[in-house]
Amino acid sequence: MTYRVCFVCTGNICRSPMAEYVFRARVAEAGLADRVEIDSAGTGGWHEGEAADPRTVTVLRDGGYDCDHIARRFQPSWFARRDLVIALDAGHLRDLRRLAPTEDDARKVLLLRAYARRSTGVLAPDNSLGGDLDVPDPYYGGPDGFAACLEMVEEASTGLLAAVREHLEGRAA
Repeated sequence: MTYRVCFVCTGNICRSPMAEYVFRARVAEAGLADRVEIDSAGTGGWHEGEAADPRTVTVLRDGGYDCDHIARRFQPSWFARRDLVIALDAGHLRDLRRLAPTEDDARKVLLLRAYARRSTGVLAPDNSLGGDLDVPDPYYGGPDGFAACLEMVEEASTGLLAAVREHLEGRAA
């Protein structure tokens, strides 16, 4: 059985494609590419059909990741085909939970940076640990913002991979 993860930010040209390609690389490195499908989308359709922001592509390629991305908008019907919908900030979390057709679908929506805290043994997808779990939007800034975004995504991807692996092992049992 395939496990499906979708990363969501605002326009699907910066943060969510970055998370998609970093996590896709982590899944492949873990030998799980045949069991996990990864994609991304935006909460809005402003950039639908456009390639990823060139600064996103640059920071990903400089980090050793591929990026062949076309933006699209998240559709409520996609909840039925996703096991996990990862929001890049609290605004996306709220928007996605409002879009969710059912309570079960709303529970699929979690914050990416909550997975950075897995190393402490605590997962707080609803921000119950306090603090800011947003991945800041680098769109209006310079290259440093994109590099910082990549660092946050990489850190959280390790914990997310552990959670997905645990889920897959639970499915196999």
